[in-house]
Amino acid sequence: MTTSQLYEELNKVNHSKEKRLHYAHLILANPELVPKLLEVLFVVDDKISPKAGWVLEAVCRLSLEPLLPYLNLFTENIHKVHIDSAVRPVAKICELIALSYTGKEPHTVKTALTATHKERIIETCFDYMINDEKVASKAYGMTTLFLLGKEYDWVHPELKIILVRDFASQSAAFKARARHILKKLKH
Repeated sequence: MTTSQLYEELNKVNHSKEKRLHYAHLILANPELVPKLLEVLFVVDDKISPKAGWVLEAVCRLSLEPLLPYLNLFTENIHKVHIDSAVRPVAKICELIALSYTGKEPHTVKTALTATHKERIIETCFDYMINDEKVASKAYGMTTLFLLGKEYDWVHPELKIILVRDFASQSAAFKARARHILKKLKH
């Protein structure tokens, strides 16, 4: 399947879990399509970019393995994604990577994720926290920062400053996640 054929297929994706999973299974069965999916995702001003993000998120929820060979491409470009409905799945993928990386279970992401990848993810997640992003992206970003911040001594103090500063002006969902993260930061 060419990139343009994949682009046409992504046009059929909608918000339904059924469609997202259908295309996620297509990608899992054909992992060589991952760089093409990323290519579409990173055409950041295109209306299909979010649909590529939704499918990639569905893939990563099932298995991070297909993304691992492309972590460099992924982390080099995530900061460019700006359409709200594309930022959310990218933020969720960052959280999934951080959860697998810091989890107790063995996972290939532990050896695939380099310091450079982590630094790019941290930088992007801080951007989510300080920019005018939707609450889901901020929530995924703060969890990612908390998890990866265990390795970087400067991350937790910066995260705490942002959470405390923005707490009063944010939504109930933001406050709930921030309260949870601030509690963990105390321990």
